[in-house]
Amino acid sequence: MQRKLIVAAVIIGLVVVYFLVTGPGFRETKLSTTPATESASLGVAPEFTLTDMQGVPVSLSQHRGKVVFLNFWSTWCPPCKEEMPSMEALYQGFKEGDFVMLAINVQEDGKEAVEQFLKEVPVNFPILLDSTQDVASLYKVYGLPHTFIIDRDGKIVESVTGALDWNSPQVVQYISSLMKTR
Repeated sequence: MQRKLIVAAVIIGLVVVYFLVTGPGFRETKLSTTPATESASLGVAPEFTLTDMQGVPVSLSQHRGKVVFLNFWSTWCPPCKEEMPSMEALYQGFKEGDFVMLAINVQEDGKEAVEQFLKEVPVNFPILLDSTQDVASLYKVYGLPHTFIIDRDGKIVESVTGALDWNSPQVVQYISSLMKTR
């Protein structure tokens, strides 16, 4: 229990510092401009299983062979809320292909908080619950929002802390290039 409180306090502190330093608004999009076939891996994405909002278990491994957008967030995080509409737009643009978006909420009261949040900001992509923050710790998430882009081979090719406009032309082009590689 004490570990969870310490992790939560660190995450909250980092989010507050990030927001104070960057202020409102999206950061400049900073994804690799290297073609996907040449991009360096940041390592194999650790396996996990979490439940979605309906209580159904979802594992990362069940999405092998697809490009995975893995986002850690919280309803109390202003930059997290800010990027949700652009995440929804990106999801809508790629959901018919080999693309998966998983948003992992890291709150202890995640299910209740997310249900309230979705009334204000409805999204259609899957939301998973990590109330123990075990998966956030596994991925070494120290600030929110934090997004990992995982290629078809299960390798992390991007790691971004902070809110981005995920539907920007640069991001769309980058995801498209990852989807074309086999």
